[in-house]
Amino acid sequence: MADEKEETKEETKEETKEELIDDEPETEWVGADEWGEEEEENVALVEEEVPAFVDNGDGTIGDTHASLMWKQDDSFKEFGYGINWFEAQDYAEVLNEKKFAGFDDWRLPSGEEAKSIFSFTQSNSDKDGAETHISDLFESGGGHNTWTYEEKPDYQQYAQKFSFITGNDIWEHKDDEYSHCRVTRDVISEDWEPEWRKDTKTFER
Repeated sequence: MADEKEETKEETKEETKEELIDDEPETEWVGADEWGEEEEENVALVEEEVPAFVDNGDGTIGDTHASLMWKQDDSFKEFGYGINWFEAQDYAEVLNEKKFAGFDDWRLPSGEEAKSIFSFTQSNSDKDGAETHISDLFESGGGHNTWTYEEKPDYQQYAQKFSFITGNDIWEHKDDEYSHCRVTRDVISEDWEPEWRKDTKTFER
């Protein structure tokens, strides 16, 4: 009888434990589902900040985000030395006369346009081997900065220059001969439609 009582007590204890376990509420982490989404959103934002560059295969690089085309190399690769702001303007003009890559609207970039190809996620190197933060689709060994077309208000002898090392812009005297130039042009997207669509238009009234 004693053994039967002990067995009954043990069974009662086990049943009580199971009931307690079943009654315990499930632990929920507040916002757990949102953590993953937040990380994905942050990754997406970082990806959007990086420009999408395309090597056009003709000495030019396309920036599909900014609708710009850039010459793949810069003035230092062309001359082997620095140029002042006036020489940078002449450099663009010569490219237009030659119709480089088939275009005659090459120009100096604005400060914002120069900044648009800069990103700390990009890595290239300049003529001195220093790291520049532009796409590696651009030719390495060029200058580490570029003149822009922007002139300082009320001080026309100064123009803006942008650094591809630091991402900063400064006002530099136009006669400074230790600067370089990356030229760009606007890409005008023409409306495209397939040939079959053009043919069907002849039947439209």
